[in-house]
Amino acid sequence: MDKNNKKGFTLLELLIVIAILAILASVTFVALNPAELLKKSRDTQRLADLASVKTAINYYIANTSSPTLGTALDGTGTGCIDNATDYTFSHITAAYYTDTTSGYDAPASRNSQAVGASGWIPVRLDHLTGGSPLSRWPVDPNVTTATANPGRYYAYLCNHTNVTFTLYTNMESSTYTYGGSGDVESKDGGSILSLYEVGSAFLASTTSAQFFIYAGN
Repeated sequence: MDKNNKKGFTLLELLIVIAILAILASVTFVALNPAELLKKSRDTQRLADLASVKTAINYYIANTSSPTLGTALDGTGTGCIDNATDYTFSHITAAYYTDTTSGYDAPASRNSQAVGASGWIPVRLDHLTGGSPLSRWPVDPNVTTATANPGRYYAYLCNHTNVTFTLYTNMESSTYTYGGSGDVESKDGGSILSLYEVGSAFLASTTSAQFFIYAGN
């Protein structure tokens, strides 16, 4: 047999193979949807962050004789919703709304992640005898501003009298948002279907004057 008669791929065959591989790569890229995977990953972090914050605050309550869940922005009294001066606390600037007539107060120092006096959550974990269960307060992994719709950042409300609190965030992926296959927003027991709410009580309603996250995705 003449070894020189061995046939290789023709140019047309190579082009066909390349085209098929390109189509398969495109289909795989669309199926995996990397942008959606990133959103889902950030949502997973949001769930973990708020779970750790809830645990830390509950630990603070259980180990403090007179817990204060909402130190006011001026350092006196409380900024919880059951007080005359009430706030929605968050880690972004200009996110400390009072009632509809007072406007809002927004000192830049409140974007701190410190678990002491300057932290965006006004709970003094640094006062715990055994040390703070968190090294810092977490913040949203994909922050947008208070005027964005929807806003993406963590928010906190408290009731000083009842010693209760709620944490809020907006989910981002089509999986975890309202109506998604893994919807956590409408199934968390809270009153706002398009927000994820977790804590010892659900303190905000859809008409709450204190609440400022723009619901919806």
